[in-house]
Amino acid sequence: MLTTDPATIIDDPDVSVVVELIGGRSTAREIVLESLRRGKAVVTANKDLLAYDGREILATAAAHGTEVFFEASVAAGTPVIRPLHSSLASDHITTIRGILNGTTNYILTRMTHDGCDYATALAEAQANGFAEKDPLDDVDGRDAMRKLAVLCLVAFGTAVDPEEIYMEGISRVDKRDIEYAHALGYVIKLVATGRDHGGAVELRVHPTLLPAGHPLARVDGSFNSIMVEGDFVGPLTFMGRGAGGNATATAVVADILEAVHHREKGVASLRLKEYRRVPVVPIDEVAVPYYVRFTARDHPGVLGQIAEAFGRHGVNLRSVIQKPAPQSDDGQAELVFLTGATQDKHIQAALAELMQHPELCQIANVIRVDTEV
Repeated sequence: MLTTDPATIIDDPDVSVVVELIGGRSTAREIVLESLRRGKAVVTANKDLLAYDGREILATAAAHGTEVFFEASVAAGTPVIRPLHSSLASDHITTIRGILNGTTNYILTRMTHDGCDYATALAEAQANGFAEKDPLDDVDGRDAMRKLAVLCLVAFGTAVDPEEIYMEGISRVDKRDIEYAHALGYVIKLVATGRDHGGAVELRVHPTLLPAGHPLARVDGSFNSIMVEGDFVGPLTFMGRGAGGNATATAVVADILEAVHHREKGVASLRLKEYRRVPVVPIDEVAVPYYVRFTARDHPGVLGQIAEAFGRHGVNLRSVIQKPAPQSDDGQAELVFLTGATQDKHIQAALAELMQHPELCQIANVIRVDTEV
């Protein structure tokens, strides 16, 4: 039977499981909530809906004695929602770090291993079906941000406004950054990080320099990988295809099978953790090391002046690379600094001071560094 009217499905007492795959928020939200109010189970892959309305949806399901299944919403066919929900229900999850977007990972992989520039790698991703015609949601970090919000809900029992999650895309990552990262022993990836600090959560999505030996640094192409750490179970890693019709369909159909099984046996999934509202740690209070690339005048004393500016704001410099600026015939040099761990507000204050001296140097890029393996 075929219908183009969702009410036909919602009103049918013989339909016990509703599968929502239309995307978006407004119409999908109405269909999902009304289905739950009628006592139907819902299967969805809608990360936007869950990121922004997940707390209401899950609370509605609990109030009407039914369930919501959404494995496909985060990493397509790679299981992570169900393990967090059931296998790790007895543990306290403290940290989530992952590559949650296959498009950006494909682009950065091509730039790293094949020397492509960003525009060429993006065009290839689109030609190969890894990127949409309008790739903005992927390359600006928004897709990964929404997925992180869903993981935060399941892993930490915390509902947040996704717009509070710090987000930065990959469009500023240059071949020069890839090359310098390699020289320093790092690989650049778009990483989503979530940490439960008890009374607050730290949530951020941005390009990150990872040590070359880091498990996430070795995840290439369109693959996703999610590292989870619990108080008792320690570190776990989930890896697989994070996009594509077949992978997504596998997760959706598995959810349908589980929903039907629960209906037949009269059982329900373990209840998710109570959803709390806690603040998101402001990005300017997060302390990590930084990679900073400058184009500067190749004159005596310039390096010292830049180092002094960092020092005035409490930023410790761990490594410095100085090379002639590419395609420069006016006496410019390229300077790359790795800092010690410092709060974002201190690094930004130092950079703001240096920006007041454009004749001294210009900031080419700033990327956070993850030293944890």
